[in-house]
Amino acid sequence: MDQQPDKQPNEYAYPPPPGNTDLEHVWEFAGQRLDSGNFTNAMIHFYRGEMSRSNSWRQRLDATTNWAVITTGAALTFVFSEPENTASILLIDSFLVLLFLFIEARRYRYYELWTYRVRVMEKNFFVGLLSPPFMPHADWADKITDSLNNPRFPIGLMEALGRRYRRNYAPIFLILAGSWIGKIFMHPTEIDSLPEFIERASMGPLPGWLVIATGFVFNGTLIALGLFTASLRETQGEVLSETTSRWSNFLQRLRQLTWETFETDLPRLARFDTRKQLAYVISDQIEAVSKLLLKELGRGVTLINAKGMYTGKDHGVLMCVLEARQKAHLKRLVYQADPQAFVILTSVEDVRGGGFRPLET
Repeated sequence: MDQQPDKQPNEYAYPPPPGNTDLEHVWEFAGQRLDSGNFTNAMIHFYRGEMSRSNSWRQRLDATTNWAVITTGAALTFVFSEPENTASILLIDSFLVLLFLFIEARRYRYYELWTYRVRVMEKNFFVGLLSPPFMPHADWADKITDSLNNPRFPIGLMEALGRRYRRNYAPIFLILAGSWIGKIFMHPTEIDSLPEFIERASMGPLPGWLVIATGFVFNGTLIALGLFTASLRETQGEVLSETTSRWSNFLQRLRQLTWETFETDLPRLARFDTRKQLAYVISDQIEAVSKLLLKELGRGVTLINAKGMYTGKDHGVLMCVLEARQKAHLKRLVYQADPQAFVILTSVEDVRGGGFRPLET
């Protein structure tokens, strides 16, 4: 009897899904009983709608930049057209361009909101279609649902300002500053000394030294903003490199220094962070730690009995949900009660119940 040749394994074949996986109903949500075809069709239309929103706000970003370029060009043309024309127009235009930067940063945050939803669908739904077995991530639908029910910007104002400044507005502000210096130096006649430059820089009742100092502070603040926010990477709509340079490491250490000194992350000052944190505190001084957290932090604490597998010793584990702004306070309280405690802090997607958002019926 002839033997059947052995089948050669296909190295490109995907592993079969588990035998108990019902692929036909894997996309059902909230009891709607949608089959895979109807659900896929709905998701495609939803994706097209969010992509259209994202593109609309992306075009608005270009419009704001065009306003800044046009006004800068008009100011430069007027100032340098006649030697007698005042250089103050360039200072006024700098503040106008700053207004455009704030408008663009706000629009950029809206653009990031729609792009966030698009990226969640691309990384989960469409990747699931292209990479069998057809299995989505467990929490991607919850992220979309939370974004639809409670829309909030995925990035802070500081990151948006810094990113738009580095991408578009830094050259505009530098051109305005350099043009102002050149105008003061050249018109109506060239100057020969620094005191003459300072005297010519005066603007109405404002002395020249004050105008120059204001310009240094103005541009120095913008440059610091661009540098200090360079390491923020919460954006969804940008292609970011994963390589970390020495400069990025320096900025990260600088941010860590401000955290340790001022107990706050400076780039998040304008963020109005509403995220929640889950803290696990492993300690042998459970009573002392819990009393401090209950009294000083004002948050509920839950005790979990645990056992260290390495030492075989019983420990208490306190679980506490708190606001992001309360992290530093919690660490101080725990260290005050037990300097040997072990603390784990992690972000949570959603918290409902007493002290937070109400439970949905």
